[in-house]
Amino acid sequence: MLPAHAADGADQAPTNDAIQVIVVDAQRATNTIARQAQEQAPNLVNLMTAAEMRKLPDVNIAESVRRIPGISLETDTGEGRFINIRGLDADLNSTTFGGLRLPPSNNASPFGGGRAVALDAIPTGLVGAITVTKSNLPEQDAEALGGTIEITPKTAPRNGKPFVEARIGSGRETLRGTNIADLSLTAGTRFGGAALVPGGVDAVADHPFSIVVTAAYYEDKRGVDDVEPAFLDDGVHGPLAYAGWDQRWYQYHRRRHGVGVDLGYQPNARDSYYLRGFDAGYTESVLRQRLTVTPDGAPVTTANGLIDGLGANGFDKTLRDEQETINNKVFMAGGKNILEHAVLDYRLGYTRGSYNKAHDYNSDFNYTPGSDATVSYNNGGPGNVPAFTVNGADYLNPANYTLVKFQNSTTDISDHEWSLAGNLKWDTRLGAYDEESFKVGAGARLRKRVVHGQPYSFDNLPALPLTAASGGSNVTFYNGHYQNGPQMTPGLLQNLYGSQQVVSAGDAENAALQYLQDKENIYAAYGQYQMRAGALGVTGGVRVEATRANYAANSKGTDANGNTLIQPDNRDRNYANWFPSVQARYELDDSTLLRAAFSSTIARPGFSQVSASLNIDPGANTVTKGNPDLKPTTAHSFDLSFERYLPNAGIASVGVFDKEISNYIAASQTTQTFPNDGLFAGFVGAAHVYSFANVGKSSVRGMELNYEQRFTTLPGWLSGLGASANYTFVDSRFEIRPGEHSTLPSTSRNTVNAAVFYEAGPWNLRLGMYTLSRNLWAIGASAAQDVYSERRTSYDFGGAYALNKHVSVYLNAKNLSNTPLKFAEGTSNRTIQREFYGPTYQAGVNLSY
Repeated sequence: MLPAHAADGADQAPTNDAIQVIVVDAQRATNTIARQAQEQAPNLVNLMTAAEMRKLPDVNIAESVRRIPGISLETDTGEGRFINIRGLDADLNSTTFGGLRLPPSNNASPFGGGRAVALDAIPTGLVGAITVTKSNLPEQDAEALGGTIEITPKTAPRNGKPFVEARIGSGRETLRGTNIADLSLTAGTRFGGAALVPGGVDAVADHPFSIVVTAAYYEDKRGVDDVEPAFLDDGVHGPLAYAGWDQRWYQYHRRRHGVGVDLGYQPNARDSYYLRGFDAGYTESVLRQRLTVTPDGAPVTTANGLIDGLGANGFDKTLRDEQETINNKVFMAGGKNILEHAVLDYRLGYTRGSYNKAHDYNSDFNYTPGSDATVSYNNGGPGNVPAFTVNGADYLNPANYTLVKFQNSTTDISDHEWSLAGNLKWDTRLGAYDEESFKVGAGARLRKRVVHGQPYSFDNLPALPLTAASGGSNVTFYNGHYQNGPQMTPGLLQNLYGSQQVVSAGDAENAALQYLQDKENIYAAYGQYQMRAGALGVTGGVRVEATRANYAANSKGTDANGNTLIQPDNRDRNYANWFPSVQARYELDDSTLLRAAFSSTIARPGFSQVSASLNIDPGANTVTKGNPDLKPTTAHSFDLSFERYLPNAGIASVGVFDKEISNYIAASQTTQTFPNDGLFAGFVGAAHVYSFANVGKSSVRGMELNYEQRFTTLPGWLSGLGASANYTFVDSRFEIRPGEHSTLPSTSRNTVNAAVFYEAGPWNLRLGMYTLSRNLWAIGASAAQDVYSERRTSYDFGGAYALNKHVSVYLNAKNLSNTPLKFAEGTSNRTIQREFYGPTYQAGVNLSY
């Protein structure tokens, strides 16, 4: 049984039950207990408590997890979204909530696998603790090529005392001058049974029932200033010749929520049961005002850059008005029974991730200037974006633009999974060891994913002038660098022409090609042995997982008469994999460890990658298809680490790792000859085939350094000072194109977190820095067309002052450096996207009773 004091918020002395405390009492576990849980774990893990998440202005789980060694963050629209572990992209990792695997809720993932969980949908206020697992045990789900992010929900404290925690805050997004709402509440108690004895629960029969209710809400209206050039890349003109560029002005409105209920029942010291439900996600509306400049594509070099004509292409003013809802639901019921010589635990769960795009209206007004109109440009703008002047065209005058297109689309994705798992652990005495046990278990995950999309067209649109659909003065943005003319009026075209929305023949074809229905059932069993002999502890065993899947889609081609042909296509994929693991920890002394680990994991092919769909275009002589014959990616991982645990939750550690990867999946381009009939009617000779393929041996190798210390031995007020830093180096390699090698997508060679802080008396102040080097983002036809996410560094400040033991006030500043997000094609000076958001300031009150 856990000691009654384990739930106190103070940094109490650690106990041998540290790992159990993190699970049972996550919302009030201290940094000291989390550090001890890491030390005692049989495998390589990192933990972060809810209290640590609050020390910097991280509004979602992704932004908190990036502070952990070995982690890098992918951002979008000014907020963290996807997490990469040790250089492996988010599609290759797993995320669990209370032990249940979360399906994706966002329809996009960095490399189209459709398996990455977008962590920006989960507010930090819903979470009790985070554990990142880097070396898998047999008892853990093997689908974790890079690692697993476990999100532990908030549960009731063991001391039986009722508690309430609340946060009331607001703030300011500086780029558009918009406000923030930051609210959260957690309350819990134990009840039923006998009256509480003084000091809390003395026997488990005292108040055997528990309840914790959690709610969180975060609302912002972030603005984004963005420019997205495209290069001509025609092999004739220089590398800085533009095909055109977009000047994008965004206004987002996101309303993020999280609610949860945890019910517990412990009638005696040996039996416990729980029932949990959680719902988290957001609804987001976005307005994108865009001016597109498109030269003719025949630039001439001048002394200051290039000059090109505009007559045949010109300018487009477009408005995107879109709303989407992303949601995660988790329900679970389970229990644990301590038998005479064994422990039995079991769980039934249901998870659902959903994406619903209610509407996505896109309107396009075009201006084609006279043949004498020209644009002179270079890439000398901020961060190598275009700097330009226009001659012979009044491109900011809305009277010159006419409506040429109006479209809408909707999307609905449902990804849900039922799961069942049971484990039995018992002590044994095969050897003369201090401790020895076996653990066996089995489980099943039954998953179904369905995708529907429907584009719409609008009939009989008039030649509406832009003056009738816009208003106000010219918009100047991007720190005064760009003008977009008057803003288009949101909702106006929907009101005028909404009744003319139709599904054309082309829309019906595209809807059919978007359809997917995937069923993927995983059946697993494992055996795990654990022993401790003095300073040495060893855990090893094997896991087996059998995959039984069916992937259904539609294919498009033409019949013998040239008519469009849509036909269903579905494929079964059945296979089994074995995952051995052995991990050892050796205590050099009470606070120093050596670890060695071998583990094996899997990443199943992405849903779009393994889809049986075909998109056949005889006119372009191309075939785009999934590859139902893809093999899953597997890895054998090796870890060595030295860990020194310092007083006051400090640490100094160094670790090295090596992942040897088989059957990594990459985009492929090949040629193939098809029969001139059926779907392939009209093909003559070899066609270009765009698909996915397993590549040869790949690897990820690297090193992690981690340091944190509180300088409590310094005199006087200086004893509150502390510092932390972690550094991750990753060297990865795969065959990006035949005979050509590269780093894996998402691998940043260098990632650094650092912080200086002051924690003494009522003060808690922290300045954090995060930086990562450039990484491969998208694979092009050649090295010159590969796309990279460029190096970025950001700074955040978190400050809190405790008025008393129950009330504290906080003031945070996020993105102090206004760090841009930049993507480049080939070399860093060929910018294809650069956006920024401005700093964010937050202030409010924290309550704890």
